Amino acid sequence: MKINGSVYLDYQASSPIDPRVRDAMEPHWTGSFANPHSAQHSLGWAASKAVETAQQRVAQLLGADADEIVFTSGATEANNLALIGLAQRTEGGDRRRILTSSIEHKCVLEAGRVAAKSLGGDLELLPVGCDGLISLEALKEKLDDRVLVVSVMAVNNEIGTIQDLETLSEMIHGVGALFHCDAAQAPVAMNLDGIADLADLISLSGHKIYGPQGIGALYVRRGVQKLIAPIIHGGGQQRGLRSGTVPLALSVGMGVAAELLSGEEPRYERERIALLRDRFFTNLSEKIDGLVLNGPKVASRHPGNANIQFPGLDGEDLLLSIQPHLAASTGSACTSGIPEPSHVLRGIGLTSDEAAASVRFSFGRFIDEAMVDEAVKIIQGAITKSNTIAAADLL
Repeated sequence: MKINGSVYLDYQASSPIDPRVRDAMEPHWTGSFANPHSAQHSLGWAASKAVETAQQRVAQLLGADADEIVFTSGATEANNLALIGLAQRTEGGDRRRILTSSIEHKCVLEAGRVAAKSLGGDLELLPVGCDGLISLEALKEKLDDRVLVVSVMAVNNEIGTIQDLETLSEMIHGVGALFHCDAAQAPVAMNLDGIADLADLISLSGHKIYGPQGIGALYVRRGVQKLIAPIIHGGGQQRGLRSGTVPLALSVGMGVAAELLSGEEPRYERERIALLRDRFFTNLSEKIDGLVLNGPKVASRHPGNANIQFPGLDGEDLLLSIQPHLAASTGSACTSGIPEPSHVLRGIGLTSDEAAASVRFSFGRFIDEAMVDEAVKIIQGAITKSNTIAAADLL
């Protein structure tokens, strides 16, 4: 996809909205805009029904029930509700430890620290290997009957690592702890049908699945709902877990986006995107020596993820040199904007220099071979130009 002349390869930061999602949302900006909590007229009933349908569609994606879906403003709020909400309602008892991986999204790390502090402890980080996979041995050593919850993302947002959720679930539930999974990146990377049987709390994001920005969801297993304290207070909407008017159009959009990721078609889409990702890395490697693919092997990572290290270059400088022709990123977009080495890349063992030389390219639904080939030419041209200028400066 080209946006204002730029080849867009930053799908893991935010995916373009699918036209089918946009079309489904359109009526709810105009005629069908009633408050879904208005229970005294037919327009409110229709709006409420639309929200229920959206919940059903999101639930179906996970193998859950509609009454286990809580709409939020995004995955960040969902992660905060899961961890802080759980900690705030935990009274007494010995379960006061929270575990997570060293390469989680910043919102999980920060929410986890706040939650752990309220429990009187510190957030405990689990190490990962060079492929980003959780050290199962380290997890086994830390798991005991004092652990309240373990939070591990299904698919990493920077290097695309896909975790072994079944094994993690078995280990975590084996000591009676709860399993929270940040699955914001997962729906486009893997089949999630049945994930609700593995995790107790699952966070999702609308704009990572070709839906609108400003909407997310938290799956809360029915038996766990009584353990979660709301972090937004008000009218007690959504079974008291998240007060505030549910955004009708955004919820409808997220529901349709989730429905489009159900069934067999997404599997073929993932295969096609993986081929484009591989074409990009192979062609780029033929033209630029020494490239390194950070993280796991392509067979066990997000099909649209290519986190590439350009030895001897600075990732930020490279991105600036290809503007406005190509959009990519050095890592997560959900930070303060202060340049610093990626904690994910450092977590898998890269040095600060190696992390600074890395760029994440992410592919998705609206990319084709022509765009991939154009992106390779843009990058090659920028590096050639940079090398020419550097050589001239030495004369």
